[in-house]
Amino acid sequence: METKDTASIDYNELEVMKKETIEYYLDYLREENIAEGDQVEHRGPAVVELSIHALKSLFNYLTKETEMENGECYFYRNVMNKIVIHKKRETANRRARNISSIILNEEEISEYLEFIKNDYGNLLNSPLAQRRYERDKERDIAINSLILGTGMRVGEIASLEVKKVHLNKGTIEITRKGGTEDTVLVMESALKDLKEYIKIRNTRYKGAKDSPFLFVSVYGGTAKALSRRAIQNVVNKYTAAFGQSNGISPHKLRHSFAVDFIRSGGDIILLRDQLGHNDIKTTSLYTNMANKDSEKILNKMDQQRSTMN
Repeated sequence: METKDTASIDYNELEVMKKETIEYYLDYLREENIAEGDQVEHRGPAVVELSIHALKSLFNYLTKETEMENGECYFYRNVMNKIVIHKKRETANRRARNISSIILNEEEISEYLEFIKNDYGNLLNSPLAQRRYERDKERDIAINSLILGTGMRVGEIASLEVKKVHLNKGTIEITRKGGTEDTVLVMESALKDLKEYIKIRNTRYKGAKDSPFLFVSVYGGTAKALSRRAIQNVVNKYTAAFGQSNGISPHKLRHSFAVDFIRSGGDIILLRDQLGHNDIKTTSLYTNMANKDSEKILNKMDQQRSTMN
């Protein structure tokens, strides 16, 4: 089929479109190389699934809801009915176990932050890498500590402004997904790390006092806000060195905070508000991840059976 821009495609072409053409398009979406800075990535399954849903909605509209002058729809053949989304079915408990295998437990959280502060620099062989670590040490500690001390999303941290940090109150004003304004509490240990970073921010990063954003780096000789990708790279670098294979994402640190919150006796409603979830079902995942009762009961049963043999 000849390549056209979307606006020039006639609905008659959609009427006769083959299933094979749709499948070729979906394969293209999955396999297309997408440049992200110096890295090349592919779309995730969720993104492709959203595209499928969008096409299904379009064809449903054209074949069921539209009406021409004669009272008929534009056409009735719906090729998207032949495209099936195969959803992976798993229980909340199974999903929780899969996620919990790649997060930090309560002991590892403390060990990880201490590793960044005291041990990471000893692993560096390059003088340049050592200098960068010393320059960014307080900033990087604050980023990791903030995620593990609030459960904030990486996008919320990237857009965080200096004036929205209230150290004396122990709170931060943030913009949630969808543009909703919210206020989150910050653990005392994370506040301490934030204070240490704020102390050196304006002198360490030239031009930082002119940037409204809290977390900055030096690009082109002046301070600019860290992007989401840059924050992800910061977390990945330290978690990889800490021993988490290829490293883990800021989102896994968010999971780590949430599980530790529940294990420490936190209420699921309070956690929902802290994380900014719209649906309590999403938050309930962490209850499954933190619940050790089933494991304890099984171990007790096993011990009892052993004594009977």
